[in-house]
Amino acid sequence: MKRESMEFDVVIVGAGPAGLAAACSLMQRAQQAGLELNVCVVEKGAEVGAHLLSGALLDTQALNELFPDWRERGAPITTAVTQEHFYMLSSPQGGLELPAWMTPASLHNTGSYIVSLGKLCRWLAKQAEGLGVAVFPGFAASEALFDDAGAVCGVLTGDMGVGANGIPKAGHVPGMELRARYTLFAEGSRGHIGKTLIDRFALDRGRDPQHYAIGFKELWRLAPERHHPGLVVHGGGWPLGRNGGGFFLYHGDDGLAAVGMIVDLNYDNPHLDPFKECQRLKHHPLLARHLWGGERQAWGARALTKGGLNSLPQMILPGALLLGCDAGTLNGARVKGIHTAMKSGLLAAEALLPALVAGRGGDKLTEFTQLMEESWLQTELQRARHFVPALHKFGPWAGGALNWLSQTLLRGRLPFAPHDSIPDHATLKPAAACPSIAYPKADGVLAFDRMSSVHLASTGHDEDQPCHLHLADRALPLRDNLPRFDEPAQRYCPAGVYEVVQQAGKPVFRINAANCVHCKTCDIKDPAQNITWVPPEGGSGPNYSGM
Repeated sequence: MKRESMEFDVVIVGAGPAGLAAACSLMQRAQQAGLELNVCVVEKGAEVGAHLLSGALLDTQALNELFPDWRERGAPITTAVTQEHFYMLSSPQGGLELPAWMTPASLHNTGSYIVSLGKLCRWLAKQAEGLGVAVFPGFAASEALFDDAGAVCGVLTGDMGVGANGIPKAGHVPGMELRARYTLFAEGSRGHIGKTLIDRFALDRGRDPQHYAIGFKELWRLAPERHHPGLVVHGGGWPLGRNGGGFFLYHGDDGLAAVGMIVDLNYDNPHLDPFKECQRLKHHPLLARHLWGGERQAWGARALTKGGLNSLPQMILPGALLLGCDAGTLNGARVKGIHTAMKSGLLAAEALLPALVAGRGGDKLTEFTQLMEESWLQTELQRARHFVPALHKFGPWAGGALNWLSQTLLRGRLPFAPHDSIPDHATLKPAAACPSIAYPKADGVLAFDRMSSVHLASTGHDEDQPCHLHLADRALPLRDNLPRFDEPAQRYCPAGVYEVVQQAGKPVFRINAANCVHCKTCDIKDPAQNITWVPPEGGSGPNYSGM
């Protein structure tokens, strides 16, 4: 198929904090150097922010570097953290609050702000456009392009208007080749192109396997007497028990609060249902007392990359960089990734400009590696490197105590280095060897069912398009996963995409692709790695713009 192409100096994939920070900083530097650049950002969401989901607490360190006058520019950052509490829950009713001195220093949030990542990135996109960046929402980058030497030379956007049978429909528009001297991949956690590049160039050689969690967020309008702007509540323990993860409650502005849970995807019981764990959590009195009388406004789910420095792949490759959560720059010890993603973008811009001035393209930006090693980002990730593997190896109590020692007294150092060398997809035990889990029925007041939650994600797909959830072996779910693991896709998917149903007395594995909220959990947790998530038609998916 003959395709149209466009030429750019730099193409950036993903209008998240990493990609937009890179775009803004690069154009600032180019203007200071008197250099005209042609830079574009492609975003698969229907609008900037549509596919972005985070709690979120913002450390403004990177933003201060990018736009020291962000307040004067009207950044949507208004609610500072004013009080915070950390709890370890022991049962559906019990638990205890840890005093500040017992909470690891990395989990203190003085100076941070409660924000909406979608609103922040829409504001960043406006700043980028004001600097001359072309921002193209609704265009999914489907694959990387390579030159004759094997270097990345841009991306191909997905076709529009293809039927479920693979045949172009009326109004079909072929994808375009967006060619560039350098390409930055900032797709977020488990980026589908980043994943293939890591494999193609063996960027993770010598690293621990990457580790992930699934994060849930609900936006609630609270009863006025229960709303306390600036209040932050974190915790762990029940209902996850020995499984890794925790919960959060952030009281933002305008009477809204974000409540949610993070569930580590290294859990071993295939009966565990992360969505239902989050729903029953809200009945604990600690959270229920905030939510009673309120109304749930929105819901979403998204994977996050949390392996840290031990799992961080090389971020440079010929003609390209991996940035932010596409590589895994989130600081697990702080449960924060926005400022680290932005800093990776700033470092990318600093490495790019001299290369572009020199007329280079298609080579490795080795300058980035040196800049990274000399940055506060590297220092922060180095200090946090033991946090996640300690929790994985020793659990929330012993691992938490070890992390208190490391983060509070030893500044990230330990006399030994814990590692987790087991990939998340390989941790499941046979269903018959694990206890079943009885989840309470959703009451529609504090806890809700799956489909009403998916409705609040405002997810939308043209159902007459090719399925974007590819099975390498279509028989495997029923042949292998069902008898061994009771087909865990029925539970680890938060949106009811995967079902085992009976037809004519026989089980059938059904994929409801239109429900997909693009969390990527199936791509991560399937025990056979049989599922590959690829982007559907551009603009499809959830709409988290108000989140």
